[in-house]
Amino acid sequence: MALIALASDKGSPGVTTAALALAAVWPRRALLAETDPAGGDLVYRCTATNGGALNPNTGLLSLAAAARRGLAADQLWDHAQPMAGGLELLVGLGAAEQAAGLAGSWPTLGRAFASLGESPHAPADVIADIGRISGGSPALDLLPHAALALLVSRTEPEHLARVRDRAATLTAQLHGAPRGNALATPFIGVILVAEAGASVKLSHQVNDMLVAGQTGARVVGTLAHDPSGAALLSGRGRGRLDKSLLIRSARKVSGDLYQQFGAAWAGAGVGR
Repeated sequence: MALIALASDKGSPGVTTAALALAAVWPRRALLAETDPAGGDLVYRCTATNGGALNPNTGLLSLAAAARRGLAADQLWDHAQPMAGGLELLVGLGAAEQAAGLAGSWPTLGRAFASLGESPHAPADVIADIGRISGGSPALDLLPHAALALLVSRTEPEHLARVRDRAATLTAQLHGAPRGNALATPFIGVILVAEAGASVKLSHQVNDMLVAGQTGARVVGTLAHDPSGAALLSGRGRGRLDKSLLIRSARKVSGDLYQQFGAAWAGAGVGR
């Protein structure tokens, strides 16, 4: 089991929605962690299992305070909250100013996230929304402990150019050079957010661009651009969430990722 980190270069391509959707249909137990230093959104968008509000004071900030005295993976559950639907959430910071309280704690958090899968009591994969990573986000210190670093991008030309350049930069930072080995960790992948009808052709085109640019990354899947599905996922709107284009596409992406990488995670202790 592993830490899977989702990020964007800039803009708002839907990283939080992507992380929420993947965690909701992940093949194993998952802990969704909002680790964006700019602050989290889900405490405002989602509800607790009792239908009430999530507690903004229990989450990443309270975990960081505990981490100053050392952090065992099982302690993550002490700071998580169950959302409506059963998914367990580590609520993010309330504001960017609170990120100062996490200074020096990011590697400790990364190690705890990566080792939660080996907990003898409550093992789980951690799916982390680390937000925008342009400009040297401190959350980049989580990535050396991740099994997958997934860049979420829309399909407009400017977004694709940025994700290509960011993927190449991440590969250089984390691996020192472009890597073609699919088991190198963290493996750097790209998730596209696209209209359903154009997803297959676009995936091939963007993947060719990533390969030609020697970025060391490749497209790992496409999530449907589905605002109504995103609203349902956050507990708003009416309809069947499991029939939404967003959830159907997320189920395929998560299944493909786990089929390709899951055995290696279970047997190799990745992300340490």
